[in-house]
Amino acid sequence: MRILVVGKGGREHALVRALAESPGQPELFCFPGSDAIFAIAQPVAADGLESLVAWMLANSIDLCVAGEESYLVKGEGLANLCAKHGIPCWGPPKESAQLEASKEFAKEFLVRNGIPTARATATDTLQDAMNAIAGEYPTVLKFDGLAAGKGVAVCADEPSAMDFLNEVFTRRRFGPGRVLVEQCLTGPEVSVFAAIIDAQYLIFTPARDYKRAHDGDLGPNTGGMGAVASRRLIPAEMLEKIEREIVRPTVAGLRHEGLPYRGFLYFGIMLTPTGPQIIEYNCRFGDPECQAVMPLVKGDLAAFCLAGALGELRADLINFNDGWSVCVILASAGYPETSRNGDQISGLEEITAARVYHSGTRRTADGDWETNGGRVLAVVAGGATREDAVSKAHTAADQVKFDGLQRRRDIGILNF
Repeated sequence: MRILVVGKGGREHALVRALAESPGQPELFCFPGSDAIFAIAQPVAADGLESLVAWMLANSIDLCVAGEESYLVKGEGLANLCAKHGIPCWGPPKESAQLEASKEFAKEFLVRNGIPTARATATDTLQDAMNAIAGEYPTVLKFDGLAAGKGVAVCADEPSAMDFLNEVFTRRRFGPGRVLVEQCLTGPEVSVFAAIIDAQYLIFTPARDYKRAHDGDLGPNTGGMGAVASRRLIPAEMLEKIEREIVRPTVAGLRHEGLPYRGFLYFGIMLTPTGPQIIEYNCRFGDPECQAVMPLVKGDLAAFCLAGALGELRADLINFNDGWSVCVILASAGYPETSRNGDQISGLEEITAARVYHSGTRRTADGDWETNGGRVLAVVAGGATREDAVSKAHTAADQVKFDGLQRRRDIGILNF
């Protein structure tokens, strides 16, 4: 089997490695990829979606796996172009990917289908947003579009709300777009992932990520500073409730509204005092949750994704380790506001009891690794207990050094 993975970050490194460990030993390719990914998968000569699909046709690709969300909604859409040319794609078409690409589209879908979620108001200007907030804090502000995980702000007061709204409406940090002013929900968060194939689905191992930059859930929001995953993360009865009230109605809603879906769907959920409510959808695996979850997936992921892209749910092809997995992110100087590149990384060769996924690195001319992004590395370890996985992951992360390294030391510890 010949598989192309689309994306370049730590999530795609984890996906590529999991696919590579499938029993059928598929031949793997990646676009745009990274130096670390190219140690497992072959690079692709393409400069956009059209040329990428042409390359897939010319090179007899059996399956395209969408890792990075932006390609699903760029131009005609990755999955749409694949369908037009008869290439099986594990990822939804553009019209369905609006669940992630537009917060407003997702909110309207949730309301139409009776899925529990926070109340929200769509606004066009800074003044509209302030009027919608009406002095009620804390409030949640969401840019209506893709923003690399940085388009959501939980604002405790008016100054923090004004900062975010100026970023969106005045400085246009994320480009043109509206803002959803949303009720602030309270409770622990959980990330639930499902492989959806038309009217069927399979729930993967739940995870919890840590979005704030510093220990104790302090500091600015980030794309994620770590994650913990386990089938035991939440009680079985709560997962059943999430399936009954959120996952199943979502799949039914997609079918009812004529939105085809074959691929991973991420449910960001808040476990509020009145029950689970959905915060957001992502039309792919989360990052860094993917790095925590993938080591717990056993079996033939490549064959599972191919069968799914062809319309068949083959739950018998994979199973899930019952233990725990902890992912610790190592970030560069300045993250999340900026990122400093070019700092030499040492200690990777010392890690033997954990996996390392590269999120933002590159090879130097001498063959060493250096930083090349905000989130640099994900160090992941598993264990039969959470405490064991936490100890292994943090011990392994201690081995890595580079100037300006930022990291949280309470990943897998806080909120337990």
